[in-house]
Amino acid sequence: MIKHYILNLNPTAKHEWDRCILRDPLTAKRPDIAKLIAEAVGADTGSYLVSVNIQVTVLEEAAIPQAEQLSLPFPEVGIPSPMREAA
Repeated sequence: MIKHYILNLNPTAKHEWDRCILRDPLTAKRPDIAKLIAEAVGADTGSYLVSVNIQVTVLEEAAIPQAEQLSLPFPEVGIPSPMREAA
């Protein structure tokens, strides 16, 4: 069985679960690897010792462009404080 997925790697992601994401290219859902293996084994109830061979071939690499930082000049504005002294 050959399946195709999109792998996104972001080692600087804020959360651990966003650093390595595997998604279906059509539905963008994350694959349930255990379910895929169960489908390959069959529907019979039982415990199975299985061997899973994962062979990865990069078909295409899409580099993420570096975000350009825009610097907008903001003039300094003095905002008077509306607070009054309590008597």
